[in-house]
Amino acid sequence: MAATLLAIDQGTTSTRAIVFDAALTPLASAQEELEQIYPAPGLVEHNPEEIWQATLGTVRAAMAKAKVTAKDIAAIGITNQRETTVIWDRASGKPIHNAIVWQDRRTADMCDALRRSGHEETIAAKTGLVLDPYFSASKIAWLLDNVEGARAAAEAGKLAFGTIDTFLLWRLTNGRVHATDATNAARTMLLDIGSGQWDENLAKIFRVPMALLPDVRDSAGDFGTTDLFGGPIRILGIAGDQQAATVGQGCFQPGMMKSTYGTGCFALLNTGTQRVASRKKLLTTIAYQLDGKRTYALEGAIFIAGAAVQWLRDGLKLISQASDIGPLAERADPAEEVYLVPAFVGLGAPYWDAQARGVISGLTRNCGAAELARAALEAVGYQTRDLLDAMRADWPAAKGAATVLRVDGGMTASDVTMQFLADILASPVDRPVVMETTALGAAYLAGRAAGVCPDLAGFAATWRLDRRFEPQMPAAQRERKWAGWREAVRRTLTAR
Repeated sequence: MAATLLAIDQGTTSTRAIVFDAALTPLASAQEELEQIYPAPGLVEHNPEEIWQATLGTVRAAMAKAKVTAKDIAAIGITNQRETTVIWDRASGKPIHNAIVWQDRRTADMCDALRRSGHEETIAAKTGLVLDPYFSASKIAWLLDNVEGARAAAEAGKLAFGTIDTFLLWRLTNGRVHATDATNAARTMLLDIGSGQWDENLAKIFRVPMALLPDVRDSAGDFGTTDLFGGPIRILGIAGDQQAATVGQGCFQPGMMKSTYGTGCFALLNTGTQRVASRKKLLTTIAYQLDGKRTYALEGAIFIAGAAVQWLRDGLKLISQASDIGPLAERADPAEEVYLVPAFVGLGAPYWDAQARGVISGLTRNCGAAELARAALEAVGYQTRDLLDAMRADWPAAKGAATVLRVDGGMTASDVTMQFLADILASPVDRPVVMETTALGAAYLAGRAAGVCPDLAGFAATWRLDRRFEPQMPAAQRERKWAGWREAVRRTLTAR
């Protein structure tokens, strides 16, 4: 019996494939970086063909490293950068334009117009989302209005829309399956998250033809079969990257919380079967859908986390590689209190200001590269506290609880960053042994559907702690630094 699992993890900055054994231990992986295309300030695109070729290449490389063939793989799970939008021709399979990335802000004016037209309350009630360019619906409308002939072709049923999971699934199945899972569908701003169905009224608001949209399915289930890797392999799991990480972290009980630190930062708090309507501009979303039953979460989205480190490396040339930032930050003068509010593409939760731009506050003549490095790392902690405070205010069940934050993503390898996170939150931070929780979650979903992995409780019991970071900062210092951050954010929101 086939006993290995293959996860495709298509992220914002890279594409990876990881082969896991039946116990969900990683056996081999391959990764390729993804070019970031910036046509103008605030605009971010990806080449879908580059994503596709990297998917093929990394899967084949990971299989070769693990010395497995198609017959050894029980199932494929896919996890992906969410909201990023692709439209392609159904006949040829060719995209009509570059993918518009979740970070892209080109539809800010469109969203403002919809807000002025009074649609914001309806959209929030049905989707759980904040009316913002971040989500897919306005990106779809932009493509249909700005690519010649696209709207007419879409209305004639000749085009297909998908987030990256759907595009890859279409290609992997040679166009036989046009589908997504509930977690990705919930990020389009076109899904009624109560019914789990596409909403015709939302589609009319955004002028999106229903014929464009894929089928919506459970996160673990039948997504067809691919025969591109030497034999048939079933595709049995799909989840957006943050929801896949929630699964990978075993956050199956209401009140459990995880935060992923990659290009951006995304914190999810499991609220069970309860849809919590946020008063603090958080998102209500689907954490996962299994056996037709939806589990909900409150989510806070931070657009820039690890991307600030990339900016120090590629833009300012202060470091030669990302791992250099920790040692550099440790050399910072503790007397200098510098704040970097990395609103390079606006601010996400709990502010949702698409027009905000980055601010560095507290500079003195004595400040240098070390102080900027520390400010970039500390910004992760401050932004996470913004989210945690909002979650506690929105959901009384989380208020007063001793929240333990489970973390994952590239930035969590930095002990300096994780210790500051625990300090500013005044809560423990748990880093797991298996850091590839996003891919792990996708592999588990596929393995669950294939019958080679245990139930949720059995999988949760396999979670293992690498290190717990306990708060060490004195309360007075914590609150002084927090007040400095709040002031820096205030200046960011008013800087135009």
